[in-house]
Amino acid sequence: MSKKLNLKYVFVVGGVMSGVGKGVAAASIGKILQSRNFNVTATKIDPYVNVDAGTMNPTEHGEVFVLDDGTECDQDMGNYERFLNCDLASTNYMTTGSVYQTVINRERNLGYGGKCVEVVPHIPLEILSRIDKAAAKNNADIIITEIGGTVGEYQNVLFLEAVRMLKLRKPNDVVLVLVSYLPLQGKEGELKTKPTQYAVRELNSAGLQPDIIIARASVPIDKKRKDKIAFNCSMREEDIISAPDVISIYEVPINFEKDNISEVILKKMSLRPRGRDLKEWGDLVHTIINTEKPVRIGIVGKYFNTGDFVLTDSYLSVLEAVKHAAFFIKRKPVIEWLNAEDFDTALNPMHKNNLKKLSEYNGIVIPGGFGERGIEGKIAVTRHCRENKIPYFGLCYGMQIAVIEFARSVLGWKQAHTTEINAETSHPVIDILPEQKKNLAEKNFGASMRLGAYPAVLKKGSIAYSAYKKYLISERHRHRYEVNPIYIEELEKKGLVFSGFSSDKKLMEIIELSHKEHPFFLGTQFHPEFKSRPLNPHPLFVEFIKTGIKH
Repeated sequence: MSKKLNLKYVFVVGGVMSGVGKGVAAASIGKILQSRNFNVTATKIDPYVNVDAGTMNPTEHGEVFVLDDGTECDQDMGNYERFLNCDLASTNYMTTGSVYQTVINRERNLGYGGKCVEVVPHIPLEILSRIDKAAAKNNADIIITEIGGTVGEYQNVLFLEAVRMLKLRKPNDVVLVLVSYLPLQGKEGELKTKPTQYAVRELNSAGLQPDIIIARASVPIDKKRKDKIAFNCSMREEDIISAPDVISIYEVPINFEKDNISEVILKKMSLRPRGRDLKEWGDLVHTIINTEKPVRIGIVGKYFNTGDFVLTDSYLSVLEAVKHAAFFIKRKPVIEWLNAEDFDTALNPMHKNNLKKLSEYNGIVIPGGFGERGIEGKIAVTRHCRENKIPYFGLCYGMQIAVIEFARSVLGWKQAHTTEINAETSHPVIDILPEQKKNLAEKNFGASMRLGAYPAVLKKGSIAYSAYKKYLISERHRHRYEVNPIYIEELEKKGLVFSGFSSDKKLMEIIELSHKEHPFFLGTQFHPEFKSRPLNPHPLFVEFIKTGIKH
């Protein structure tokens, strides 16, 4: 048996501005090193005081991603799982809030043996301890850690201090990667390197020197710019990696390897190069770039607008899951964002015209969410899709809305609703379970959520069963309201099929209409998008896209 390697660390930090793609860069580095036959895992450090991402606003922070163990975390964790094709756990995610909470709780329990507990070194030491635990749990040779925020911000100073302390202790085991933005001045202008130089100086002021700079820009960076960055930042030209805009984020590992990033990293870590295998990934990228025949999908939601901009990150995993399925069947995904309020005919009778335009799509997705805004528009969309045989896929709240619409339109219960919105409804077809009501009354909101992976049993002969091709599944949840058991029998009599449910049949997991009634009308109480991977698309999304193409 070969000797286990010393654990190696790659830290990824951002410079100049946020949103430059640190998460994708970290995931891509992980994929590349994985392709060189190293065991790799990834962690994310968020600078927020929130203990987890569950209470963060999706229009400000983006999607809340959920792991198998129920951890609510940053959307970059989804990128790590998708690129590395693995399931991560709570040990792979931390926030400022969770780190401080642990240190304070340990101090309260005399865990420091009467010592004075200080921000430095105890907070950085806790950060490093968590990174090591994540590596050990995943049996990693190399652990990639993304530090949220931008170099120079007060919020991530302690994370940089942790890197500095580790580099002092293990200088040959740590590689620091700076992802920095190079603005392009004018249409035909040059890429400006000065902001990146300032970002490196900020790192220097924290006692750190980057080992690699990933130069993010709208176009590939040329040799002259590489030389300029290298000279001014005390680096070698080979340490500057070009990262231009690409058609798909899945191209990024291929692009990085054009500049031999894996060779650079392995050399800095004193690791012997192993075999290289990115063929399957390369085939995926070839499909993405060369596929032209489109499939058009509309996503009806409400977490889109942030000022004058559209924030697609609110539904990032849904977006990626649609893409994975489309790529799998060699179609180019054309995804359009549809505001739920634009379909509410009570707000504006002219919105009926918007409903008619839904037939232009191969399929409609209604993703998860909370709250009242836009719900009547979503119900109107659901009814139109059901009555006009337009492929419909409801995720979490989207399934609940399908049940509400069916109860109103087919059973004639005009006031049917979810008690989340109308606690006095005469037909609470969606309600919170009795054992959860006590937690809500005590404002213990976290304990009232069903979070993480739960098993479900599928009904043979259903669309769901034919998609999964198995009887027992496990999927991730993030919700607190359920289909009310007292109405299940009446809904079934009128044709609503409950094709997935918990083993005790108390919790309904999947609803659908039979193939005779509709080509694809299906909703899941869980979030299938969280388990979709580019090389292993989710079977329900594949079935949805296939049906949409026929439609």
